[in-house]
Amino acid sequence: MTDHAPAGVTRPPPPSPADAPRAGSGFRPGQGVYLYAVTPGEAPYAGEPHGGLPGGTRGDLRGVGGGAVRPVARGGLVACVSDVPLDQFGEEPLRRHLEDLDWVEDVARAHHAVVETLAAAGPTAPVRLVTVYTGDDQVRDLLDRRHDDFAEILARVAGRREWGVKAYLRRETARPAATPPEEPSAPSPARAPAEPEGGGPGAAYLRRRKESLRGREDLWRAAAERAEELHAALGRLAVASRRHRPQDPRLSGRSESMLLNGAYLVDPAREEEFAAVVAAHSDRFLDAEITGPWAPYSFTMIDLGPDQDGGVR
Repeated sequence: MTDHAPAGVTRPPPPSPADAPRAGSGFRPGQGVYLYAVTPGEAPYAGEPHGGLPGGTRGDLRGVGGGAVRPVARGGLVACVSDVPLDQFGEEPLRRHLEDLDWVEDVARAHHAVVETLAAAGPTAPVRLVTVYTGDDQVRDLLDRRHDDFAEILARVAGRREWGVKAYLRRETARPAATPPEEPSAPSPARAPAEPEGGGPGAAYLRRRKESLRGREDLWRAAAERAEELHAALGRLAVASRRHRPQDPRLSGRSESMLLNGAYLVDPAREEEFAAVVAAHSDRFLDAEITGPWAPYSFTMIDLGPDQDGGVR
């Protein structure tokens, strides 16, 4: 990544021995440090209780488990964190908790609520769910090591918003054609007429069935091509775009097949044009909808370590 950084973000000097993590510094027995996101900013002013959160974000912002969100600053970046108990977020307890879908949902809701609040206040680089460190010094070390990565991400998303677009095969298009009539029973041999060349009633039935299936395949192919055209048109308007896997109907809440699940980072000046393109591609093949705006999850995630699924580092 390049050294391009948003205003106010300066590259930190190489760490000196005094800057190295010290045993016990920022360490709280039985507590881990849960990281939500990184933002541009400086250290909080002295005397501000949990102050210094970006963009004037209120100091009483609460995160996972109701913990107060606080800043850990380093080199023009601010890591937004809260303290969490290691009897829930330590390696072994976390492995058990991740099998509890209700627990995971509660953590995810709290995590996303913090990220959305931060993103509403300014450029924000969210990190993966359940990213936990053993102390503040580990977080500062992360900001040192990955400074340029975070700075480039924050420069990319500054002043822009993520929009989602989902396109579905229209129900009328997906509906099966009328089932061809059942093959009539063959007449008794005594009265059976001579079959013309090209087959009898059975062959005619199979031809009709084949034509019906071919017609449905053609409609599906046309809808898929239309979804590709939509994604390409939106990609030309957006600063960046990403295509995600189509969602299962249980997640999307819709029974129709999803042909496009895209994310787009868009400048505000182009949002109206962006919406018009989506509307223009809703036709007899596609039902396209816009979701958002969202915090820019699709354009900010970086790998923070070997444990890509979250957990204590």
